[in-house]
Amino acid sequence: MRYPEDQRRAGHIPADLLAQLPPGTDPNRIVIVQAAPRSYTGPILLALTVSGGIALIVLMIAVTVHVAAVASVAVLSATGGIGLTLKRPKPRSK
Repeated sequence: MRYPEDQRRAGHIPADLLAQLPPGTDPNRIVIVQAAPRSYTGPILLALTVSGGIALIVLMIAVTVHVAAVASVAVLSATGGIGLTLKRPKPRSK
């Protein structure tokens, strides 16, 4: 019997629990209740949801800044506040 679960199934009571029993208690009639193992599904899903939400917010901020920049460039170029000139190099003559 290596594990406490094996000892409990066999009816053995660990010494630390046996010392806590009141005098006159029959150890064979004691039922040891174990807590259920913790489920990590909830915290993992919460972390994924929060991460996805943060990524979505950052993406929406980037799209909003992009649209605002494009709109401001369009307004500035239409009002004459900004101009763009492309200079093409002259072709070389041989």
